Amino acid sequence: MTITTERKAKLVKEYGREKGDTGSPEVQVAILTERINNLTDHFQANHKDNHSRRGC
Repeated sequence: MTITTERKAKLVKEYGREKGDTGSPEVQVAILTERINNLTDHFQANHKDNHSRRGC
């Protein structure tokens, strides 16, 4: 459900403006999109997981 360090590093490398750029809007959107996609897949497989759905 969480983004692995390796996947986050790939996203930073792919969308970053320079090496180690984690604060640019492109990188932030890419990371948030990855999180949303992971949560969507999780909730489709675990439709009764209300605890994670609420963020508690």
